[in-house]
Amino acid sequence: MEKKKVLIVDDEENVRHLVRSMLGKENIVLEAKDGEEAVHMARSHDLDFILMDIMMPNMDGYTACHTIKRDPVTKAIPVVMLTALGQELNVKLSQEMGADGHITKPFSSKMLLDTVNHFLANP
Repeated sequence: MEKKKVLIVDDEENVRHLVRSMLGKENIVLEAKDGEEAVHMARSHDLDFILMDIMMPNMDGYTACHTIKRDPVTKAIPVVMLTALGQELNVKLSQEMGADGHITKPFSSKMLLDTVNHFLANP
């Protein structure tokens, strides 16, 4: 089976490392440290899935998600936002910006894997 390309977007290196360790065996994992880098990578790589933090420097996750979802080249890529526990406003804003789903931090490896696998299995 061909490996899927997953982009992890988070300004915290430890979060990127954690997610990479969970997803890296089954997928090709790319990393971006902010929204600007995420938009560039979405346009230049044939991505299957993006997991994006909301609060980041340069360009936040909302803006990056909105930019990706408005671009005809990248709009079909599923984007799932990472949000802090209990931030219902973040979930609502994520949906308004075109996000396909959200995962609440802190998250379990099962929750992350189930969400990612759902989108990768149902393109």
